[in-house]
Amino acid sequence: MRRGRDLLLLIPFLAVTQAAGDTAYVTNQNGGTLSVVDLDSRETLGEVPLPGEPAGIAVTPDALFTVSAGSTAVRRLDPVTFATVAETLLDGGPTGIAADAARGRVFVSDWYNARIWVLSAADLSPVTELATGAAPAGLALSPDGRWLAAAVRDGDAVALFDAATLEPHATATVGTRPFGLRFAPDGRLFVGNVGSNDVTIVDPVSAETRATVPVGDRPYGVAFAGGRAFVTNQYANTVSVIDLDRLEVTATLDVGEYPEGVDATSDGAMIVVANWFDNSVSLIDAATLDVSGAIAVGDGPRAFGTFVLGGGTE
Repeated sequence: MRRGRDLLLLIPFLAVTQAAGDTAYVTNQNGGTLSVVDLDSRETLGEVPLPGEPAGIAVTPDALFTVSAGSTAVRRLDPVTFATVAETLLDGGPTGIAADAARGRVFVSDWYNARIWVLSAADLSPVTELATGAAPAGLALSPDGRWLAAAVRDGDAVALFDAATLEPHATATVGTRPFGLRFAPDGRLFVGNVGSNDVTIVDPVSAETRATVPVGDRPYGVAFAGGRAFVTNQYANTVSVIDLDRLEVTATLDVGEYPEGVDATSDGAMIVVANWFDNSVSLIDAATLDVSGAIAVGDGPRAFGTFVLGGGTE
């Protein structure tokens, strides 16, 4: 436990701070923990044991969903007590995760078997499976809940599904080895291609490429705030800032070593970056682009997915 704190003593305090401001829940793959970071006070409140090399995460107001690739465990945690409400072991290589809270579903990509598991959000029981191309990684749900997207790394493509019916919609060709992806507030899909060092912007309705934007070395995650996209570049230790109107890089920001997961606060004022090799998260002012400090978290933070939850809202 960080700073010798007892997690059980933190629970009442966490319940108050989560209601008041944003909290980052950072999966630490090497340490097998979940760091709970108060973004108002800018301190790590504690760490929750999370065995099995956790990396993937999706947060909703009612639950935290995590993927531990080493043990193939998918868990649902209570966001206040951190008790494990449900847990399932999946036969394959669970990697990315996305939550469809409105329909009570959780999606998990299977790296080894070219599929997406559809699970019940309540108890993580299996609902069905969706076929994809080889090595699906990141998953994302569009802001309007219409589309589910999966980055198909070994197919240099994105698989798009109707999120309501779960029917296949289209396959979009993107750059080389796509891994992380996310929908912008206006519905466009931004895909980080770790092999070609660029971001592909896709229209999910037509599955056509609208632009390809060169970024830093090995782009991984994407988040949005203030009319900009923020892309983590693993090998460059930077974040590329893309103007959403011009679709060009307007700034490159230095962060910690090997940045991976990236998310925005509920008010869009701050971008949070998990630095895998630095055991820290960096905070970026979304308006000024100032990078402020580094908050220490657990060993090997990945935070692959959505990991920032606002006080009472997503």
